[in-house]
Amino acid sequence: MSNRILVFYGSYRSDRAGIRLANYVVGHLRQQGDDAELIDAKAINLPIIDRMYKEYSKGQAPQALEQLAQKIKAADGFIFVAGEYNWGVQPGLKNLTDHFLEEWFWRPAAIVSYSAGRVSGARAATAWHGTLSEMGMVVISSTIAVGPIGQTLSADSLPTGDGGRALDQSFPRFADDLTWWVEASKAQRQRKQPPY
Repeated sequence: MSNRILVFYGSYRSDRAGIRLANYVVGHLRQQGDDAELIDAKAINLPIIDRMYKEYSKGQAPQALEQLAQKIKAADGFIFVAGEYNWGVQPGLKNLTDHFLEEWFWRPAAIVSYSAGRVSGARAATAWHGTLSEMGMVVISSTIAVGPIGQTLSADSLPTGDGGRALDQSFPRFADDLTWWVEASKAQRQRKQPPY
């Protein structure tokens, strides 16, 4: 049975270079047999958070929020494709993530960061690590950092140059690490109910 992996991406910009990386990740997960889906914060377009999903009465949450909550609950693991804005996280992705809490619990998450420069979004990845851990996910130690994004992936999400070759070389180990944690988490949830 394939693993259900949600890949979250959060840029709202008109010329979104990071979507190349999100599409690359989804494509490579599918090639290895995972049931991967891109969750694009801009396409879902949740409002700035007023109420979390859990704060709505049953059946009263907006449809987009309800649908996404069900997808998160059904997932085996998550990948966050995180761009870096001024040494920090993208507000669109953070807003989407903050609408939920218990829905994330007891599953692994991985971080793939990027930026237009050579730092490759590493500072955003560091910030996301603590945030995702606080939200009940186990953040795996393997990460991927891509930059400059425009010189690493073409507009069609194909690897280019030295950066593209490095991405192709690092992705299998990254995916294997996530798969190990996904399978460990699934086995534990089948063996024993979470403590809360």
